[in-house]
Amino acid sequence: MGPVMLLDAFSLFFRAFYALPTMNTTKGEPTSAVYGLSVLLLKLFRENRPAGAAFALDVGRTFRHRAYDAYKGTRTGAPSALGAQMPRLHQLIGALGVPALSSPDFEADDVLATVARELVAQGQAPLVVTGDLDCLQIARGPARVLIVSRGTSKAEIYDEAAVRARFGVEPAELPHYRALVGDPSDNLPGVHGIGGRGAAALVKRFGTVQRMLEGLDQVTPPRTREALAGAAAEVPLWADLSRLRDEVPLPEGPRWAAIDEAARTRLRALFEELEFRSLADRIDPAFAGAAI
Repeated sequence: MGPVMLLDAFSLFFRAFYALPTMNTTKGEPTSAVYGLSVLLLKLFRENRPAGAAFALDVGRTFRHRAYDAYKGTRTGAPSALGAQMPRLHQLIGALGVPALSSPDFEADDVLATVARELVAQGQAPLVVTGDLDCLQIARGPARVLIVSRGTSKAEIYDEAAVRARFGVEPAELPHYRALVGDPSDNLPGVHGIGGRGAAALVKRFGTVQRMLEGLDQVTPPRTREALAGAAAEVPLWADLSRLRDEVPLPEGPRWAAIDEAARTRLRALFEELEFRSLADRIDPAFAGAAI
């Protein structure tokens, strides 16, 4: 039996939408995002044989937006063809019969971090599936993170060693790394002139941006010291915004569930309604055995 799989619903849904050309049913209903996500989920379940699954959802503005007006300020609204498919996303999750978790004032990433921490404490080895690199902070101990990229065609699993190999810092240090190099997806500008290699060296030496600022006279070369000094008022905030919260309040109830036989029937009915007839034959291979 495989890991408990924790899925970043909207991140994967958006990637599926932009990865595929326009698709519509014979009645004109747009379906590309829900089709792409369905393909991805069936592939993930077939290849990983998870013990169970859960989805994490975003629910709007969060404490990060209040703390920093420009947070994610470069993001535009969802295209109408994507927004029209949101009800189908919830139907797809409902057909699988697994929890869809969210927490007001927090992002899906925080929910994933919280559930992953709880599962690790219970002796589980969760696998977080997302397109968001912020979630690499979760890749600690037995928890791993599968990053889906290039639309949904490529996926790479990260543990602590893989994070260290790519970024030169520990998963827990990524918020400080991001504060220095910036994060365009969250509209965090970073410190001008500090790239990935320089940021990793600073984090490795000082540990946190607070310690960098406290030991500013020890930062070299001078141009890096000057750039960091110029952003001293903002860098701690950027690091704090980048840090995932792993103790967010969640509603009472199960954190995950196995996918049972009834899910196959519900999926077939949904796929028939959406005219995803090519996917019907993929259901049984994805859920081989009595249950995941």
